[in-house]
Amino acid sequence: MIQLNSLLFTFLAVFLLRSGVQIYLNRLNISYLRQHGKAVPKIFQDTIDPERLKKISAYTVDSENFDAMATLINQGLFLAILLSGFLPWLVKSISLWKYVPIVSGLIFFAVLSIVTNLYRIPFSLYETFVIEDRYGFNVTNFKIWILDLLKGLIIMAILGGLLLGLLLALILHGGDAWWVWAWMVVGGFELLLLWLFPLVILPLFNKFDPIENKGLEDRIRTLTEKVGLRAKGIFKMDASKRSKHTNAFFVGLGRTKRIVLFDTLLSSHTEEEILAVLAHEAGHWKKKHVLRMLVLLEILSLISFCVVSKLLNWPLLYQTFGFQESIVYVGLFLIGAFISLLGYFAQPLESAISRRFELEADDFASELMGTGKPMCSALKRLAADNLANLTPHPLYAWVNYSHPPLVERIARLEKGDRQLLT
Repeated sequence: MIQLNSLLFTFLAVFLLRSGVQIYLNRLNISYLRQHGKAVPKIFQDTIDPERLKKISAYTVDSENFDAMATLINQGLFLAILLSGFLPWLVKSISLWKYVPIVSGLIFFAVLSIVTNLYRIPFSLYETFVIEDRYGFNVTNFKIWILDLLKGLIIMAILGGLLLGLLLALILHGGDAWWVWAWMVVGGFELLLLWLFPLVILPLFNKFDPIENKGLEDRIRTLTEKVGLRAKGIFKMDASKRSKHTNAFFVGLGRTKRIVLFDTLLSSHTEEEILAVLAHEAGHWKKKHVLRMLVLLEILSLISFCVVSKLLNWPLLYQTFGFQESIVYVGLFLIGAFISLLGYFAQPLESAISRRFELEADDFASELMGTGKPMCSALKRLAADNLANLTPHPLYAWVNYSHPPLVERIARLEKGDRQLLT
């Protein structure tokens, strides 16, 4: 039975504070958009007309309201799972496997995963076939959607089950230093996934072909080799069979590194714009942003494993949520809930670091291209094509945006070009 104690009240207070902050920021951002989003910013007047701006505002309001509602319902479901006695009932129901704790843990997390994924299905359907369809982005069909869902669940079950099984085995048999070994295993597993992702996982969902424009391919290779970046290949991804959103990215590790361009990007952007986008991505690589962020995350991961090791046998943790004894896999779930909750309040720091990296990559792209004009043009077209909010509230952007607002990025690039001319 749930115990009413200081730990529970602290958890609920922080939980409700997080939800309150999320609601407040959502309302603040939408109110700000309605006040300041009626006129096209001067920087975008050559790309976006008033009708397009109305569509951007409507899409932002619909998508953000829906995301906020889905998040709050998800949090409500999670709270119900914690406080209703469902977890003790679930552990009791799998008591047949009590003396095989690794199997018990796998069943425990599998049931919770099934519950949460079943809940998410209607929200995902609505987002894809109502909101995205309403604004002309969705081009997928129900068959592709179902296949994507099933493939995603199978991959998650295999990889998640393997990693969780290894983690439980280390906790049970790794001695007092299990958390160090676990951190090393998880870190190694993540690096392996980064290496395998473009070779094994991505092709399960999309088709990757060499780009037909050999002239563009040669220009891309010249650009990337100029900064010492040698990718395994340059590929076009058939993103258009699911959505009209545009993007490009680098993926992979070591010899599996490759450049991927959405076919929607290739069809809607000029060569100069595409090169600018890739120069920006090359900037992330040249400035070692991925490596620096990975090192930071690994440090935080090590600290988290240390915290887990200290709390895993804390009786109050289990008693608070209705358990009479310490159960390793339950402890992992509960401690993970606390860490995830507190992690939300560290999000502004993560966002700030990411925004700084994006500005550095913009500067690199401008320097590599000799001018910021192609990057400005690319950002304007990406904003128009993806219906990006041009006037987010500064506080909302500070907390949630991994990229600086587009108006700020373009103004900065244009200022850099003016300084070069003087």
